Amino acid sequence: MNLNSANDAFVAKLRSHISEAAIRTVEPRYLEEPRGKWQGQAGVVVAPANTEEVAAAIRAAGDARVGVIPYGGGTGLVGAQIMPEGPAPMILSLERMNTIRGVYPEENVIVAEAGVILQEIHEAAGAAGRLFPLSIAAKGSARIGGNLSTNAGGVNVLRYGNARDLCLGIDAVLPDGSIMHGLTRLRKDNTGYDLRNLLIGAEGTLGVITAAALKLAPRPQETGTALLVVNGPAAALDLLSLARDQVGEAVSSFELIDGQGFDFLADTLPDIRRPFDPAPPWMVLVELGLSGGAGAQAALERLFGAGLETGLLSDGVLAHSGAQRDALWEIREQIPEANRRVGSVSSHDVSLPLSEIDGFIAAARAALAQLGDFRINCFGHLGDGNLHYNVFPARGRTRADYPGMGPRVQERVHEMVVARGGSFSAEHGVGRLKTGDLERWGDPARLAAMRAIKAALDPLGIMNPGAVLTAGG
Repeated sequence: MNLNSANDAFVAKLRSHISEAAIRTVEPRYLEEPRGKWQGQAGVVVAPANTEEVAAAIRAAGDARVGVIPYGGGTGLVGAQIMPEGPAPMILSLERMNTIRGVYPEENVIVAEAGVILQEIHEAAGAAGRLFPLSIAAKGSARIGGNLSTNAGGVNVLRYGNARDLCLGIDAVLPDGSIMHGLTRLRKDNTGYDLRNLLIGAEGTLGVITAAALKLAPRPQETGTALLVVNGPAAALDLLSLARDQVGEAVSSFELIDGQGFDFLADTLPDIRRPFDPAPPWMVLVELGLSGGAGAQAALERLFGAGLETGLLSDGVLAHSGAQRDALWEIREQIPEANRRVGSVSSHDVSLPLSEIDGFIAAARAALAQLGDFRINCFGHLGDGNLHYNVFPARGRTRADYPGMGPRVQERVHEMVVARGGSFSAEHGVGRLKTGDLERWGDPARLAAMRAIKAALDPLGIMNPGAVLTAGG
């Protein structure tokens, strides 16, 4: 189905169905994405105040055959929140739907509208003595609707799961403008197809999530955090296994950090304190969360001693205060910003079976050395197999010195990941960046089913056209 550009007649029709306050100026922030890969466009920006206005806007877009680009906090890294080419779309921003509707500590549930910023959900949960475990570097600007739309991961997936695992129910507007009322707080509800989990992770191609009931967790009574120097990725995985043997599921985070990341911090964000200088080749940031007075600090000290004894690690620092813990986490959370300032040739969000990680890291470095002279910053959520494998120019060079190299590097990395049973899209989604990869490596039966679902729910093709599935899909 061919789409039309948003025009004056369409905007006039919108004004007859939604409040004037919902019509927004097309500001540059709606047309940008964090890595600067694309410049978006929009005929109109709409920021509804409630689900009914979302439904009215989508119905109007369907009638006019205008594309709809759902917009949360704009922090996505695969281009799903912008439309760089084709007819100018309507950008549908959830920023005004920013109310936390209820907190139910006795149920371990919080109900929030899609435009609530992730950090605000953390604060509301904390005020009720609870924890909302989803945490990403962009938590101060990312909105929960976008987190659900991409099935966001983050640093606590190892213990608590992805966004999908933390959601009990959603309200959503489907592509025909109908409202799906599914904002249940139930933990058991086997009443047919799981449409909630179909929309979560669909990146706005099947509808727009407008509110969600989210799982909370008890706050650990004691938290222990340490940055440990390990003797390579294989040793890091062995240390993870040792930690789980000692404290079970109390391992909340287990982050692999490449020494190259420390060097990038030194070059671009020198005010961030780094406890090791020079940077060791490999480190892990470990966090344990224990309850019942079990002693997280003592558990970390035992892990450190066992790691030294077995030769898995050689040094480390343990946080002895909240400020020290925050300082260690700032290192990890600022690595993506340091990467952005350096400027990558190609960035990759991949996942692998844990047993394949060490072999992949070694093989990928060797394979890329055949393509050119690069610096590699490989870091990420080691406990759940998610690596951010980013490739940068050699020192003293820039991206301009590597013309046309980005797609070649991406293809080689993704090819090696898939060959080892991994995924080229771990937690950032497919967006517009990886539609070709999905076409190339996606299972044919699964792709056919995805196209059938898209055609059934969105026959006009208005919802985030060009994202996830290629044009015509």
